[in-house]
Amino acid sequence: MKSRSILIASVILAITGCQSVPSKPLNAQHITEIPKYNAAPAQVSANRIDFNKVKKQEKRPIVALVLGSGGARGYAHIGAIQVLEQQGIKPDFIVGTSAGSIVGSLYASGKNAAELRKIALDLKANDVRDIRLDMKGFFDGKKVEDFINQQVEDVPLELLKTPMYVVATELKDGKKVVFNYGNTGQAVRASVSIPSMFIPTIIEKTEYVDGGLVSPVPVDVARELGADIIIAVDILARPIHTETSNVWGLFNQNINIMQNRLAQEELKRADIVIQPDLREKAHIFDVKGREATMQAGEEATFEKLSDISRVYAQHKYSSGHNIHYMAAQD
Repeated sequence: MKSRSILIASVILAITGCQSVPSKPLNAQHITEIPKYNAAPAQVSANRIDFNKVKKQEKRPIVALVLGSGGARGYAHIGAIQVLEQQGIKPDFIVGTSAGSIVGSLYASGKNAAELRKIALDLKANDVRDIRLDMKGFFDGKKVEDFINQQVEDVPLELLKTPMYVVATELKDGKKVVFNYGNTGQAVRASVSIPSMFIPTIIEKTEYVDGGLVSPVPVDVARELGADIIIAVDILARPIHTETSNVWGLFNQNINIMQNRLAQEELKRADIVIQPDLREKAHIFDVKGREATMQAGEEATFEKLSDISRVYAQHKYSSGHNIHYMAAQD
């Protein structure tokens, strides 16, 4: 039972839960499937920045930050953002799946790394517990939606300070979908709805589940949106480090193997891949564990600064980002 409890708690990830905030539902017409990007770019960037125009006017490449899925390891995203922020690296847009959609949406709302860190450390167990027994799961996910909307002050996706794209999976046919418009919290709720644990998120009579099922580290979304430089943070558990001596460990291993296979292909198309060393899966509510996971994100990102500098130089980046090297902070 202890292993089961830890597994359940872990998959809730760096989710933050909270108080109820009224919010408008997402509209099906505002859900864009990947194949439509090239055919209808205006729909993808509704009310947002025309990246091609920015590229031509400012004579610089477009930078995307891709934050992957990984449950409680999502705290590492905060550490990665902290180092990038220290170096003056600010993405033009963010793409997130599951845990990455949580951290990404809060970051896109204008919160800095220090604020994200405080949110993570202030997390309480009861903040995310909204158990509701159902034939399709036992976590409702409404607290996730409400908390995200509370943190972004009910600002919809298309109006966040940094363009944000949230990846989820359409349950019935397994299609990858990208939310770029409407209720931010609801999009994130869909993206983190792990099947059989979370009850699927229903939007316009369609059920959506965890985006990590089809795109654990959504690099292709960023590329199709027009990114020239993609910095991807991969926090997936490594199969070699997964405990397989019990049924829950085997369950985890099945998921880990499949997700790593999917991610390997997309990561080939990223310019920079940051992979924090997260061998031990800390309990989501363990403060020391959160600190260690964020630190792992910082360290892994710091190690990639020379690669980032090289990639920027190759693109003749000249818009003022001066990457300087400094020790990762505790």
